[in-house]
Amino acid sequence: MKTGGKGGGSTLTGLNFERHVDFLDLLEAIPGYAVREVHGKAGKGVFFHDRLVARCFRKHAFYDFLEEEGVDWEPMISKRLLPDDALLVIIRETLFIIEVKYQQVAGSVDEKLQTCDFKRKQYLKLVTPLRLRVEYVYVLSDWFRHRSYKDVLAYIQSVNCNYYFNTLPLAWVGLPTG
Repeated sequence: MKTGGKGGGSTLTGLNFERHVDFLDLLEAIPGYAVREVHGKAGKGVFFHDRLVARCFRKHAFYDFLEEEGVDWEPMISKRLLPDDALLVIIRETLFIIEVKYQQVAGSVDEKLQTCDFKRKQYLKLVTPLRLRVEYVYVLSDWFRHRSYKDVLAYIQSVNCNYYFNTLPLAWVGLPTG
């Protein structure tokens, strides 16, 4: 990723992120994918060749999904977490919490990276009644390749969270690639 540069378009094998991206727009740009409402359901449906393969929930839509599924979140956690993108990949029965972190100077994002274990466990509490797994993944800009993030990146992996730089491989989340 270059400042002021071009590139970062969608490929058939992954989603390439830049500073201001919309996860669903990236998906929709891949041939065969469409994103649309699912009648009477929370969030957006992700379709591949007209087959529902995932559902995406943003912010409060995640709690609409829980309500739809009969899950009362309030006795489970003390405060709502509002995901940027929560992607339920149907075939994997897995909820992916996707956080895009773009940085060009040191700032508050640094400490936010250290919260993934807590947040993953909170989401797991919420979806355990639905028998779903949770994967928490950061999509990071090249800023986080600096050696000063070595310990934080090691920590992210040590607590069973994940990260990628500038991309999110479709196969890793279990979405069709062709």
